[in-house]
Amino acid sequence: MNSIRRIAHLDMDAFFASVELLRYPELRGRAVVVGGRADQQPSRQSDGSWRFSRLRDYAGRGVATTSTYEARLLGVFSGMGLMKSARLAPEAILLPANFDAYRDCSRRFKAAVAAIAPRIEDRGIDEIYIDLSDHSEEANTLARRIKRAVREATGLTCSIAIAPNKLLAKIGSDLDKPDGITLLGWEDIPARIWPLPAKKVNGIGPKSAEKLARLGINTIGELAATPLDVLLKNFGPTNGAWLHAAANGLDERELVTESEPKSISRETTFERDLHAKLDRAELSAIFTGLCLRLAEDLNRKGYACKTVGIKLRYADFHAVTRDLTLSAGVSGGERIRKVAGECLKRVSLTQRIRLLGVRASGLTPLVKAHSNELGGQSELPF
Repeated sequence: MNSIRRIAHLDMDAFFASVELLRYPELRGRAVVVGGRADQQPSRQSDGSWRFSRLRDYAGRGVATTSTYEARLLGVFSGMGLMKSARLAPEAILLPANFDAYRDCSRRFKAAVAAIAPRIEDRGIDEIYIDLSDHSEEANTLARRIKRAVREATGLTCSIAIAPNKLLAKIGSDLDKPDGITLLGWEDIPARIWPLPAKKVNGIGPKSAEKLARLGINTIGELAATPLDVLLKNFGPTNGAWLHAAANGLDERELVTESEPKSISRETTFERDLHAKLDRAELSAIFTGLCLRLAEDLNRKGYACKTVGIKLRYADFHAVTRDLTLSAGVSGGERIRKVAGECLKRVSLTQRIRLLGVRASGLTPLVKAHSNELGGQSELPF
């Protein structure tokens, strides 16, 4: 075990909501939920102030993308249906998501951290792992310097934990939110980690947590005290051994600082079920928009794709996928729209549709893109 290994986990605080508060600072300290429709954008009133939509006025089946800490105190969390959220916090402000702004802030905070500590594992739009093992600077001072750089680059706060490994750092970054610094050593595990619910270990999902509870294991400490043979018997040799190690804070995983994406996708769930014929114009516009945004993602990341696929979920929740593989990569929005349209011809469009998605896989460097696949025009379903 490397006693000088220092791994940080940095998690932006209520990221999407915090980005919105940069634009609407008058909403600071209020319950705000992000996840509304585009037509619920705030509007300027005659006195120059903003008029915001309220959660109580929402009707549909959208879900909360995120919420401010004030909304979380009322029971509204990410992934919760907006109709349910409205019953819990009817006066909360509802804002539509602005993913372009979130991606921009994400790029800026990661660049700010990389200028200080370049060994970074990207874990998504709002969180990263950082290897600080080669830095001689005292941990608390280094954490404050990283947080200050993020604040200067974005205007946002983050929470950061520094620990001997990824597992402990991930748990730790959630202990002192928001705007927190958590320093964990091996000696801190009994007091700070073991009293936590077992589900706080990244990798213990709802089903595993339920199974552990049936065995009388509710906390990480109780899991650590469970004999290894009991875990092996109930969870198998691989998962049982991992549970035992994780509960004791053991994790030898290295940071993955360079990785190639296997696929990139875009999808949307409709506010109402749409029909391929009755709502053709609306579906066509949505489908084209998804393809164009997927092309933008590919070009920004420097990839073309050899395989284009679609995903449909019907009103009865049955989902289908289709894809088409080409001999050379494509990256343009029109070409992706064309190939995805060919995939559409291979699915039933007699039922109403609740979700539509487009996916690019078989990624290749953009310089290998070829623009002449599937030439010619043909009538598409929408």
